[in-house]
Amino acid sequence: MAEKKWIQKAIKKPGSLTATAKKAGAVTKSGTIKKDWLASKAKEGGKTGQRARLAITLGKMSKKKK
Repeated sequence: MAEKKWIQKAIKKPGSLTATAKKAGAVTKSGTIKKDWLASKAKEGGKTGQRARLAITLGKMSKKKK
């Protein structure tokens, strides 16, 4: 079975969404990005909107079961 690393290839600049969220004050104490901030940015266009939509999609993916 071929390895599929589409997620790593889809994320061109790791950490850029988190940096944008930190500037906006949308990062919680645990280091995660607030869901309502992601939802509002996902409705916008541009790179931040694309990154927010990808983050929401990746958050919906289930973790690998043992």
